[in-house]
Amino acid sequence: MHLVSETVTYIFLFTALYIEVFFLITYFEFREKERKIPAVGALDKWPSVSVIVPVWNEGTTVLKTIFSLLELNYPKEKLSIFIVDDGSTDKTWNVIQRFSRNKQIKLLKKENGGKYTALNHALEFVDTELVGCLDADSFVHPEALKRIVVQFEDSEIMAVTPSIKVFEPKGLLGFIQKAEYMMGIFFRKIFYYLNAIYVTPGPFSIFRKSVFDKLGNYKHAYNTEDIEIALRMRKNNMKIGNVHNAFIYTIPPANFLSLYRQRLRWVYGFLKNAIDYKDMFFRPQYGNLGMIVLPAAGFSILSTMFFGAKIILSWINLLLLKIEEISTIGLSFHGFNLDFFYINTDIIVFISLIAIFGTFFIIMTSRELAEEKNRFGFDSILFLIFYTLLTPIWMSKAIYNVVLSKDTKWR
Repeated sequence: MHLVSETVTYIFLFTALYIEVFFLITYFEFREKERKIPAVGALDKWPSVSVIVPVWNEGTTVLKTIFSLLELNYPKEKLSIFIVDDGSTDKTWNVIQRFSRNKQIKLLKKENGGKYTALNHALEFVDTELVGCLDADSFVHPEALKRIVVQFEDSEIMAVTPSIKVFEPKGLLGFIQKAEYMMGIFFRKIFYYLNAIYVTPGPFSIFRKSVFDKLGNYKHAYNTEDIEIALRMRKNNMKIGNVHNAFIYTIPPANFLSLYRQRLRWVYGFLKNAIDYKDMFFRPQYGNLGMIVLPAAGFSILSTMFFGAKIILSWINLLLLKIEEISTIGLSFHGFNLDFFYINTDIIVFISLIAIFGTFFIIMTSRELAEEKNRFGFDSILFLIFYTLLTPIWMSKAIYNVVLSKDTKWR
């Protein structure tokens, strides 16, 4: 049994290290190539854009969201904003009435049906070249839209994703999520380099309107329509871009229960959509997405579960040994002895150290892309300490729900 556990540990650790090194090499290789390409300046003619804001009981945050859109540095006559009240039961509809006379904004109201139905309802009225959405708990950087739209000069790009940062993090969970979101900026940049983006995040991903004309509207997709539409695009050979300095700020879950429900929905949605699009895995025709990124995403779930279980079991064994020791010789406190001449030469220790060093490097690179002042912060330390312990909680529940065909709720 010990041999099997050790063998599986080596397999997971070697694979994780290989993927980590591959992503780092990819990043620095493409970054150097990107620096040699002249930057695209302001466009002579800016395309028309519609932004859809689906809202459900967002009376406390929606105003800040709408004002951030109105403050975008983009030609006003080219920007349309659709606010869709998806059957709110609070004062959201009354709150957004202050914009009823604003020519840029169109207010829509419908019965509650979920975010994807609100997006589809607004798409019926959209007649612009580009269209995107913005969650009602998120705010845009004034230059974000221009930075994204410029990327559509490449005729092959059919959608562009932004970079999402946590807005004013508070408490332990807030700072852990801050570091996590910055890591997401790094990986989305890598996936862009590899032409393998498989999520178009709800906060301000912008599409060519022709995407929906050709492929159809959003689907329920297990409450993760942003994963499904991206996979549908990739299956139809549509390219998805990314702009790492098009910043969107989102309000993260403030307590563990909210975080748990959100991440459960994300992981469950990925697993269910992965099953629906299983024919894209390990298929050369889907390039790096099918051969590397999607398998790596699935592997990350398995490895997280394995190492999480391994940590818990080691704690249980340590506790049992301590109980046995106390029952044998009674409660005692041994002094801490440090042997300066002892070095653990086990290969697994060296592999682990290299993997940890690579993680530090990714964190520092992520913070650079996120334009943080410091290359390493308190949030990074919290992330390293606690995140590995938290993720198996919702991942195990997501796997349980998938296996037993149990649905997950939005909230």
